[in-house]
Amino acid sequence: MNIGKVFEVPNRWVKADGPQADIVFSCRVRLARNLRDFVFPPWGKKSHLKEAARLILKTIENSDYFKNHWVFDMNRISLLEREFLLERHLISKEFTRGDETQFLVTVPGETISIMVNEEDHLRIQTILSGLQLMQAWEICNSVDDKLDNSLEYAFSPKFGYLTSCLTNVGTGLRASCMLHLSALVRTSRIDDVLKNVSKLGLVTRGFYGEGSRAQGDFFQISNQVTLGLQEKEIISTVSRVVRQVVKEEKNAREYLMQHSSLKVMDEVGRAYGILSNAHLISYEEAMVLLSKLRLGVWMGIIPYSISVDTINELFISIGPAQIQVSQGRRLSRTSRDKIRAKMIREKLSNA
Repeated sequence: MNIGKVFEVPNRWVKADGPQADIVFSCRVRLARNLRDFVFPPWGKKSHLKEAARLILKTIENSDYFKNHWVFDMNRISLLEREFLLERHLISKEFTRGDETQFLVTVPGETISIMVNEEDHLRIQTILSGLQLMQAWEICNSVDDKLDNSLEYAFSPKFGYLTSCLTNVGTGLRASCMLHLSALVRTSRIDDVLKNVSKLGLVTRGFYGEGSRAQGDFFQISNQVTLGLQEKEIISTVSRVVRQVVKEEKNAREYLMQHSSLKVMDEVGRAYGILSNAHLISYEEAMVLLSKLRLGVWMGIIPYSISVDTINELFISIGPAQIQVSQGRRLSRTSRDKIRAKMIREKLSNA
């Protein structure tokens, strides 16, 4: 199977059609679940984990909910292809090791995915555009209910769902939003805002989640605790804090328009000039320049007919693994930078 061909269907969640999509790039809900009669993945024998995977995949195969889906055996695809899946936010960094007991299940559009035998037996994930955490939760919960009809989960009446990591015990729920906070970065207010987020009990991560750094002025905000809370409480708390951060970003954008509009216009214009003419560009530089371009489009200060959808798609498609999988082989850094620059030039010229 050519994994690149499978994913020629566009990511549904990169479309900037969700609420607050000018700032909230995407939202994600993830549920951690384990099977009752099996040792959890970090301590389980391979034979037991293989049997757990067999039961889970059989349940998915027999479910009407997954009539159209793909299953990837992490041990049978290359490291490059696993990195490709990581860049598309379908798997975790841990999952790229490619253990023979691990599988990924996803659907066209990539709004729903399930990691089998990551830190827990199941990691069910839903990603949507913009600030739609409640809708993402409802979809994720529906998938969970379908699986729960056939699988017996490890559950304690006292503690809730049992997980490998104590911070996930309870609901097993992680709710997060990826925010584009370019104006807060430019007004040097980002540190204060993120400190306030931390004081409210939430955590901030980078573009690829846990262990990653912020790229292109993107920051992921998520809950930290699940024990003792109801699912809707968690969703409500994260949504409320994200709305506060969105308000801060909008205020920062207004400030830039009133006090630094010429400087911002110059930055955006220079970014467009480089992106539309460069013949070599690194991933890091492209992310920085696309971030400026995205800010300019949403602020209405860029005189080009470029859609945010186009820029969002580029954020995903210019990753090192995306480029190499599209070419069917490993490439040198220079070759990647050349192809990346061409991709961006063509996208912007056709916008």
